[in-house]
Amino acid sequence: MRQRAQRRWRVAAAVALCAVLTQEPALADEAAVLNGKRIAAAHCARCHAIGRQGASPLARAPAFRTLSRRYPLDHLAEALAEGIMTGHAEMPQFAFEPEEIGALLAYMRSISDKRP
Repeated sequence: MRQRAQRRWRVAAAVALCAVLTQEPALADEAAVLNGKRIAAAHCARCHAIGRQGASPLARAPAFRTLSRRYPLDHLAEALAEGIMTGHAEMPQFAFEPEEIGALLAYMRSISDKRP
């Protein structure tokens, strides 16, 4: 009887541990998404629509939610690391740190409108 009770406690502890461990990545992803939203608001919202709805303040600046239609979001990582440089004066030149890039991409994925 005692061994049976111990086994139940071990199984319960293992299940609880698995539940906690599987939630950590979700919490990390949520934190990255929130950080990405903060970065986008600080550096990008002046020209780009950074939410799930609405038009960009600068008409020719693509909305973040539509970027995945143009190219894979993972391809943006290199451009964000090296610095975004475009042929028009309205787009400031800047580069992000790796953690910021991951956060921005996580946020962009979270709002992505993948319709063709």
